[in-house]
Amino acid sequence: MPELIVTNFNRNFTGVSATAAGVLRQQATRYDLRLAGHPLPGCPAPVSAREATRLCRHAPRGRPFAIWHVRRNPEMRRALWARDVLGLPVRIVFTSAAQRRHSAFPRWLISRMDAVIATTERAAEFVPNVRAVAPHGVDTDRFRPAEDRAAAWAATGHPGQRGIATIGRIRPEKGTDRFVEAMIALLPQAPDVTALVIGRAARSDAAFLQDLRDRVEAAGLSRRILFPGEVAADALPALLRGLSAVVQLPRYEGYGMAPLEGMASGAPFVATDAGYYRSFSDGGAAGIITGDAPEDAARDLRDLLRAPERIEAMGRAARVAAKTRFGIEQEADAIGAVYDALWAQG
Repeated sequence: MPELIVTNFNRNFTGVSATAAGVLRQQATRYDLRLAGHPLPGCPAPVSAREATRLCRHAPRGRPFAIWHVRRNPEMRRALWARDVLGLPVRIVFTSAAQRRHSAFPRWLISRMDAVIATTERAAEFVPNVRAVAPHGVDTDRFRPAEDRAAAWAATGHPGQRGIATIGRIRPEKGTDRFVEAMIALLPQAPDVTALVIGRAARSDAAFLQDLRDRVEAAGLSRRILFPGEVAADALPALLRGLSAVVQLPRYEGYGMAPLEGMASGAPFVATDAGYYRSFSDGGAAGIITGDAPEDAARDLRDLLRAPERIEAMGRAARVAAKTRFGIEQEADAIGAVYDALWAQG
């Protein structure tokens, strides 16, 4: 009987999926666990939710119960069914990153959790029963700097001598339009730079994406602002190693892993003051917190790109900050302490 069930019920690879996968790869060496739901890169093959439930009919050897670690509403519902309806010996841990009030039904679900882990101090203000604040960490072995940034960019196959990118779902909340407008302002002054919009748009945001493409075409920059779609999780580290900067300009972000993965890869970032970005920036040594207007980001990026030695210095500082303050090991340790406290309570 496994002592830990980690759930992933979303077939799409999202930011939540990425953070869960990073922690799970660490946990796989520490616990007898099962991944339930859909696969995650570099993680053990999953079992079905039904099989995970069956495996928890009895308490694992040496433990009073198994722990289900959940991160989404459907996962909370399934864990509550196992604990409260079927009466199985399980306890439920929920990770919350949202820095705003949850709607009514998620609030009820969260209130039923045995323990809540918040990813930031701000997120902890919106949920009950917080046992720990554990910022998401990054795998600094998987995400690492290139020996030669220019060669790493050339290896991506994208045009230009340097690259910058925004990464995530293409939608207004993520500020993809801000990035496009900033690039339209910046790129005529930076002829060696190519900008990438990495991610996909949901069907409901198809018109939003088409409008962005139309703006790029009208500006005559279709060969320099590219929309390559999603990058497979296994291919993302190589892409990040070639970037001169990661640019994230969301209107709202619960946490935000893209700047942190860039930092581990030796790439500084430019970002709006959202998510946990200000903490990542290390007082400006590792990243730049810019204003909400696209011209603010264009200005800060222009100044950064004109100083290659500054990019390299910030990239080194970013790598140090990622390793010493935001390593995935620290997150796994903090989560493990919550598990241990629950098991000790019996």
